[in-house]
Amino acid sequence: RLGEQQQEINSLIRKKIAADKENAHLKSEFSNLNQKFKDKSQELKDTEECAQKKEEQNRLVIKNLVEENRGLNTWCADLLNDLEKLRKQEAEWEVEKSGHYSTIQDLETNLAEAREQMKELRSICSRLSSQVDAKQEELSQKNCDM
Repeated sequence: RLGEQQQEINSLIRKKIAADKENAHLKSEFSNLNQKFKDKSQELKDTEECAQKKEEQNRLVIKNLVEENRGLNTWCADLLNDLEKLRKQEAEWEVEKSGHYSTIQDLETNLAEAREQMKELRSICSRLSSQVDAKQEELSQKNCDM
């Protein structure tokens, strides 16, 4: 009976040793898993912080882009207004140019008519001058005859 108990004790000791080894292995595995959990938790925390920073940066970028877009919209509106003013001014200048062109045409027509009149007057002047010369010649002849 003592031998049986000794065998039972030895068996229990072997089981305890095996259980202690298993326990040590499980503790080691638990410690490793716990460390991995802490590492992953820290990684998650870092990732969340990075995501928050990126989100904040994106908000700032979006805000800046919205402001820049407003500025560009204002600038475009100003440019369109300037373009419209320039188009109106161009139309006014076209009307004015047309009026000047018409005036120039009238003046050219008047000038051509004046040149024709000048030709006629020169011709008349030339004839009258010839007649005057002839009359003077006649008068000179009559004076000589007298």
